[in-house]
Amino acid sequence: MKLSIETEISRKDVVFSMARRRGSRRIVFGSSDGKLYDVDVATEKPEPKPVDAHASWVMGVAIAGERLVSGSYDRELVWRDAASLAETDRKRAHDRWIRGVVASPDGKLVASVADDMVCRLWSAESGELRAELRGHRERTPNHFPSMLFACTFSADGSLLATADKVGRVVVWDVAKGREIGSVESPGMYTWDPRARIHSIGGARSVAFSPDGRLVAVGGIGKIGNVDHLGGKARIELFDWKKGESVGVYEDDKFKGLVEHLVFEPTNGRWLLAGGGDHNGFVTVIDPETRKPLVQEKAPMHVHELDLEVAERNKTDGPAAIRVHGVGHGRVAVWRLAVS
Repeated sequence: MKLSIETEISRKDVVFSMARRRGSRRIVFGSSDGKLYDVDVATEKPEPKPVDAHASWVMGVAIAGERLVSGSYDRELVWRDAASLAETDRKRAHDRWIRGVVASPDGKLVASVADDMVCRLWSAESGELRAELRGHRERTPNHFPSMLFACTFSADGSLLATADKVGRVVVWDVAKGREIGSVESPGMYTWDPRARIHSIGGARSVAFSPDGRLVAVGGIGKIGNVDHLGGKARIELFDWKKGESVGVYEDDKFKGLVEHLVFEPTNGRWLLAGGGDHNGFVTVIDPETRKPLVQEKAPMHVHELDLEVAERNKTDGPAAIRVHGVGHGRVAVWRLAVS
């Protein structure tokens, strides 16, 4: 496998979130300035067009059917027409900072997670609240407020996983709105009881394998100095139905948080990870062996990634993937050649 940069767009802000319009090279991304930006990364000189959206950092952007939904630290979700980006609805969705927004594969639902430790399911079209999923403790074992960092749907949309600061991941039956499994990855949580009386880390990203059997959890390993992201980038894989860990990957090259995870979409033969500390990285691992296939420095701390199949083999899966990524001061597109 080989990873190479195709496009870079320099920014003065931090880009936290993105969604790509399917079947195109257009992406909408969410910024630390509270705006959304619409850009076609296939043009020779991409020019992001701003849209006023929120009063604070835009932490989640999802395209669901004919709607685009964004969520922010301002605690609001905003619905827009996905084509024109005209606002159609806005509501106070959570009591604390919204950390993530994702769309179901069929585009009918949107899930949002926030530091009130609740995941809410919404109708993508009407904005109606469909379910509240409560399976995470509001406080850490050290009696400090916890955080609900990430959520993701399975490929068939029947499952949803949510992940929190102490490394707890809950798997939900979407149709019934109930918890059906959970796993723990405490190696991603560091508590300093002496110098800072402070914790750091957490499960920052989560992904299902295409068959829904495995859950991958991304974060950071144990940290010596909690003032810095000095731990190894860490991924743990679970057979969630059995509640068992099937292995841990700790990066021998890069430190920092694993902010986003994506399985190869055909059969899950590899797992893409992006993140960083002050610097950034993109890593590809083999889920079975937990060995790295690609370890590349990124031009920014990566916050979110998206895969687009650029070329297909005649018989089995993609021959090349475009990886769209956003992060600190940059939007980037890589080409991942798959051997």
